[in-house]
This record gives sequence, C-alpha cells and structure tokens, in this order.
Amino acid sequence: MTQRHDRRVASRSRRASRVALIAALALGCGHGHGSAAVEGKPTALDRIRLPAGFTIALYAEGVRGARSLALSPAGTVFVGSREEGRVYALPDRNRDRRADAVRVIAEGLDEPNGVDVKGGALYVAEVSRVLRYDRIEDQLAGPRVAPPAVFHSGLPDERHHGWRYARFGPDGWLWIGIGAPCNACVRPDPFASLARIAPDGRRLEVYARGVRNTVGFDWQPGTGEPWFTDNGRDWMGDDRPPDELNRAPRAGMHFGFPHCEGGDLVDPDEARGRRCDEFEPPAAKLAPHVAALGLRFYRGTMFPGAYRGAVFIAEHGSWNRSKPIGYRVTVVDFASGKASNYRPFAEGWLEGGEAWGRPVDILEMPDGALLVSDDQAGAVYRVAYGGAP
Repeated sequence: MTQRHDRRVASRSRRASRVALIAALALGCGHGHGSAAVEGKPTALDRIRLPAGFTIALYAEGVRGARSLALSPAGTVFVGSREEGRVYALPDRNRDRRADAVRVIAEGLDEPNGVDVKGGALYVAEVSRVLRYDRIEDQLAGPRVAPPAVFHSGLPDERHHGWRYARFGPDGWLWIGIGAPCNACVRPDPFASLARIAPDGRRLEVYARGVRNTVGFDWQPGTGEPWFTDNGRDWMGDDRPPDELNRAPRAGMHFGFPHCEGGDLVDPDEARGRRCDEFEPPAAKLAPHVAALGLRFYRGTMFPGAYRGAVFIAEHGSWNRSKPIGYRVTVVDFASGKASNYRPFAEGWLEGGEAWGRPVDILEMPDGALLVSDDQAGAVYRVAYGGAP
C-alpha cells in the first residue's frame, strides 16, 4: 500500500510540475532542439527525434488523459482514458489528417482504458465490466450518446493493475488483459493473464498465464499469432527485470510471473521453488521499467519497406528507477520469424530527466501513418513518412 501511495504521489507531483513546461512548449517557446520535421506552427513536437524522412504533427490536443486508441470504419478515432473516466471521439470529416473536434461521448466511467469497434458498436473496458455502445457512428450525429449495454460483467474489481486493454482478435473474441493485483504475488485465475471474452459476452477464458500486466497486444500479419507487451515487476533495482515482448502461438502457455522474471531471473520473493526453464521466455527483452504498453505490427505501405512487419511499441516511461528511461516509441524488427533489433524510433518526450509527455498506445491509420496517444500531454500525434498523403 505504501509503494502504491508513493507512486501516486510522485505521479501527481510530476504532472503538476510540468504543466507550465507543457503550456510553454505548446506556444512554441524554446523550439528547435529536436530533429523531427513538424507540420504547422512550432510546438513541443519539434523536440521529437525521428529517423530521416519522418514527420510528426498534432492529430488532436485537449484529449485529457488520452490512452487506448481504436478506429471505426467511418474514420472516427475513439480514445479511452483512466482517472478522467472519459471516452472521446475524434472525427476527421474533412480528411485533413487532423481531428475536427474532441468530443466527450461518455464520462463518469471506471477507468475506461480499453476501447475497440466491431459491428458498428463501440466497446469500452472498465475495471470490472465491458460496455457496448451500439450504432456508435449514428449516435455521433446527435447531441448525446445513449446509455450503453453491458457486454460482459464480473471482471475482478481490484484497483492495482485494474485498468484493461481490450481488442477484438481475428477469432472474433474480445481479448483483454487482467493484471496481477500486486507487484508480485500468486493469485488464482483470471489474475495475471491474457484472457478473451466470447463474441456473445457470456464467457471468459484465460488464454495465457504468468502475465503480470499486459496493456497492449496485436496479431502478427501472416501468422495470426498474438504478441503482447508485459510490464516487469518493481523493486528489483534499476536494471532488472526487463519489460517483455511475448509471443503466444497457442493457448495454455505460462510466461513465468511471479516465479520468474524476464525468462532467467528467479523472483526474490515469489520463486516458491520454481525454475525459469519451466516457463516460456520472452520473445524479446525490452529495457527495464520502461512500462511498455500499446503495440502494433506495421501493415501499411507509407513507411519504408524495412518497417513492414515490424512492431512499434509505446513506452510510457519508468517510475521505479533512479534515472528515468522510456517515454518514447520503439520498434522491433523480425528476422527469420524472430524478434530482433529493438531500438528507439521516436524519442524526446524525456529531457534532462523530466518528461513532458508519455506515449501510451499506437494506431495505424488507413494511409499507413501511425497515431500515438499521450496521456500526460493530453494529445494524439500523427507520425508519417515523406509527406505521403
């Protein structure tokens, strides 16, 4: 309880201390330190470093607490949040690659982090249930959105790691992360799992165990296999354990938590006589404590060919580390079917040990550009290549 309290106090303090910085940067004060090309007036985004040929621009601002992203067939971007309790709609009716408006379509919800769209309905994952807003695009034409139906209830209501990431998989089920209600502990199903809910909402099944807290997953093009990020535990020092990128080609796999961290580190508190070779190792070890969240395989053609099939990861940034790291977007390539060459792609939200932004989720748009949400700056960014339309 003390650790959680310390974390919340630290988070609030950081957020408050950076309000002035973010406001100044938004007005263009002190621009010119980054290498990214930025569309429009100078903003904080000219501090973002990207590979040559890439640009970054604001897609929407004033999206307080922007977290998970989803796209409707009509082109509306939906955005979840956590403490704000809101879900936003970001329409782009004139197709100018920037949201026309930021509309709050639901509020007063319980950490509505996860969002996805299927069959014309918007699904929103709260802590203990999943809501369904039917005919969501039709409703956006009116003054307000009607109350939702409850698609699934009975999820654990523990607050620690209680926010959910949720996406529909190619099997038609709604996949959802159910984090461990602790730093390191043994709890029964469905805690510490990647789970999925049947299309009718009546049944939940655990797909993968030993997953401390996944807040991002996607299915690899070509194989259809689920890949997911997982946040390593805290209080093992600055440089261990790593966060993880995991591959789960079949149901029933166990990824080690809480007995083993990172594939080869026996947990100092919860080993309970278990060995690391009993469990599935990560497909790739990510940097320690970076809080790897949303990820997407790149399926588009806008970016250079070297990026096609690679996975982009939003790293929210460390808190349990003496020198902060993360606060960036990274990319992982694939060689002979294996993850390789983990490296930064977009960075600059962290300056001098202080962060003015925290990437959360990634969404590929129909033109091949990537959207990146930032819950600290309350913004969604668009990353494109070569000025392609």
